[in-house]
Amino acid sequence: MRARQYILMLMGVLMAGIAPAQQISIKSIQDIVTPPDTIEIFTLDDFAKVVLANHPVVKQADLLPDNAQQEIRLAKGMFDPKLTANWDTKRYKDTEYYNIFNTALKVPLWFPIDPKVSLESNRGVFLNPENTNPQSEDFRQITAGVSLPIGRGLFIDSRRAAVKEAELFVQISDAERIKMINKVLLSAVKAYWDWYFGYFEFRMVDQSFNISNDIFNLVKKDFEFGELAAIDTVQAAITFQNRSTERQSALIDFKRASLQLSNFLWGENEEPLEIQDNVAPVWDVAFQMPVETMDSLVVYAINNHPELQKLDLKIQQLSVNEQLAKENLKPRVDLNYNFINSPINYQGEFNNPVFNNNYKFGLELEFPLFLRKEKGKLKQTQLKIDQTNYESQYTAQQIVNEVEGAYFEMFNGRQMVSLLTQAVGNYERLLQAEIFNLDLGEGDLFKINFQQDELLEAQIKLIKQQVNIEKSKAELYWAAGVPYLKFIPNN
Repeated sequence: MRARQYILMLMGVLMAGIAPAQQISIKSIQDIVTPPDTIEIFTLDDFAKVVLANHPVVKQADLLPDNAQQEIRLAKGMFDPKLTANWDTKRYKDTEYYNIFNTALKVPLWFPIDPKVSLESNRGVFLNPENTNPQSEDFRQITAGVSLPIGRGLFIDSRRAAVKEAELFVQISDAERIKMINKVLLSAVKAYWDWYFGYFEFRMVDQSFNISNDIFNLVKKDFEFGELAAIDTVQAAITFQNRSTERQSALIDFKRASLQLSNFLWGENEEPLEIQDNVAPVWDVAFQMPVETMDSLVVYAINNHPELQKLDLKIQQLSVNEQLAKENLKPRVDLNYNFINSPINYQGEFNNPVFNNNYKFGLELEFPLFLRKEKGKLKQTQLKIDQTNYESQYTAQQIVNEVEGAYFEMFNGRQMVSLLTQAVGNYERLLQAEIFNLDLGEGDLFKINFQQDELLEAQIKLIKQQVNIEKSKAELYWAAGVPYLKFIPNN
């Protein structure tokens, strides 16, 4: 019987003009994933460079430091010198009731001694006596002096607090920028690996489809030679149809993944780009563990994670508010002292100042009796500090758990890749053996279909596991708060 099978097989081969080994080809996984010459490779590093260079969210994040610098500029604007002038006159029935002119230059300083120089020119019949200047001085007078708070506002006031908060806001914006970029990069990297999975899944399913097509053609020839029953062709046709459906489904998934990847591709002029059909990822199962240990990444995250930095800086801002609230519990006692016509007079001549003569002095005192507003503000600020401290502790623990979880998944997944790679090789040999038996007329279509299903499942598991490891690697750096997830940023 076996000799007859060999003779019939040889006759069929001669009639077909094709050698049996050429009818059905089982490619190794390396042969399947080798890109054609027409394909342009698009690596993860190339993709990350495009995202960092042109993505709208990245560009939006890059504006945060500039905005923070403007906050400092706004706060420091309260220390800008100020020139004021006022002119008020009245003339009625040829009588000059009054003609009052006053101009002053104030120069706020960081330490609360605010110098002030003013020039007055007052005259008139009905002028208020306190505004009267001697006629011998042409009704003009120059005063120069300072105001000094010796109670509330001596150590800190709203102006200095605003500048300190703005300076801290610059650091907060830097942390927020890294956080925003890392978040969009993590989503982009995951989209890349989904695209990677979709592409190679389709390549594997396409290989299975080609094998089913070859088997179906071989079974038809054997049926024509009377070696197989008609039901075998039906079974082979059903398997071929199922592979066709799986191939179409894999193609749809790959196209959907391509569109998701295109969401992160933008041109230099903010125009959206789309991944082209001749672009593909490069197959790489040689996964490399990070050079950092898990403990070092945990320590780095605790000290440098953008979210923890933001919370720490927020606490520092609240501490400034607490200091200001405590300062406002003090009574307001403001001293004003101004020399009259010295060290320069109305004619522009310099005079030696005399403290006990030719001066204006003032004292202003204010103190709320119950301090309910000030105490309420202080207590609110202290409660916010406590809340932020609790939030920081909880966030730090979450970050540590995320780092450890991502590292554990990545470390253990590497061993699974090695096992799955061996399994794929074994299933390839088993399927090759079943097809060889089919060539000899002793094959079992049920076994072939089973081995083919097992091979395809192992191949897809291998790709999926590789993708999961690479996603875990990105999540590890994201969880640790590593800037740009270790990609090289654009200059």
